[in-house]
Amino acid sequence: MDAFKKQWFAEQLVRWYRANQRDLPWRRTKDPYHIWVSEIMLQQTRVDTVIPYYQRFLEKFPSIAALAEAPEAELLKAWEGLGYYSRVRNMQIAARTIQEAYGGKMPKTREEISKLRGIGPYTAGAILSIAFGLPEPAVDGNVLRVMSRFFLLYDDIAKASTRVKVEQMLYGIIPEDAAGEFNQGMMDLGATICTPRSPNCTACPIAGHCAANLAGAAEELPVKSKAKKPRPEERAVYIIEGTGKRQGKIMLRRRPSEGLLARMWELPHELLPFEAQEQFGLSERFYMEAEHIFSHIRWKLRVYVCGEDEIEELLGKPLEQLPGGEQDDRSQQAGTAAAAEAGAAAEAAAAYDADPSDGSPADEEASVIWVSRETWREAALPNVFIRILERYYSERGE
Repeated sequence: MDAFKKQWFAEQLVRWYRANQRDLPWRRTKDPYHIWVSEIMLQQTRVDTVIPYYQRFLEKFPSIAALAEAPEAELLKAWEGLGYYSRVRNMQIAARTIQEAYGGKMPKTREEISKLRGIGPYTAGAILSIAFGLPEPAVDGNVLRVMSRFFLLYDDIAKASTRVKVEQMLYGIIPEDAAGEFNQGMMDLGATICTPRSPNCTACPIAGHCAANLAGAAEELPVKSKAKKPRPEERAVYIIEGTGKRQGKIMLRRRPSEGLLARMWELPHELLPFEAQEQFGLSERFYMEAEHIFSHIRWKLRVYVCGEDEIEELLGKPLEQLPGGEQDDRSQQAGTAAAAEAGAAAEAAAAYDADPSDGSPADEEASVIWVSRETWREAALPNVFIRILERYYSERGE
């Protein structure tokens, strides 16, 4: 790689960043904990969405020690709405490691920081360069796109080998006296100018030596193989309304401690194709449809409202036997193939029969709780169930 071109690239990018950097709350600090929180939140999440979460999270958990000691229920509730909840669980595990192994201080080498749960090559590079000023690359999608275009790279950016190649290239480019500004400049350039579609090359500070721009190939780069589409799952969701001593409450259950949405609260649901739902006579209690997309699964949901005294007749089994293991068997009864259950929580009969005053979202041992209009928001719920319950309560008035 031409030494002049590398130096010119770095100088132009840093100069542009200093003049045009976005005013973001995590840009006003060098605290490695704050940088860490922001980078984890920004994974798979828009900047404008992250800002209020970042501010509230640091108010509630202002230090690595506070994060390490936080009750899980509070942690999940603070993260509610951001999705990908394994991120915050991994952060807490990493925070506890930092407390135990590093005296509460973020380690300063790539080798050590990369051993922390949930910190991959990009996050490690971001923390090391921004918080500590070390010349470490932080390669995300924005950086891969900028590098692919500037150096006319036709390597598939979906492959790990391409990320490694770009990291090695960047070690020879990142200025030692402005590593954090360089990496943040790459992120900003990719987010605002060198965008995936219709890049604004006329406003780009490095367009003069950009190989893709000079070759008229900016629109065809980077090369990225298509990801596999998430598999669809048709599910029946139940809003179970309490009767008697539970009048005015609905039931939530906790998901398993491992797997998808681990230990989140949810409305009971089961994998059951729409055709089978009709065969089981659920149509009379139909309320609404909803959808939720994970990276690998697409939930297509039909929501039904019923009383707890109707459950056994409606489900064809006691509520505590609602499928929540590896397989939902009612779809087999209907003559359709059952898919592997991604891990819906099975409630225990003892918890189901317990007095409702014993159930609380903060109860770490509870597997089932009954919540009211006033208390349901205390439970950490996936977004799709929040949307369902917001509609449910709004349509029922005060």
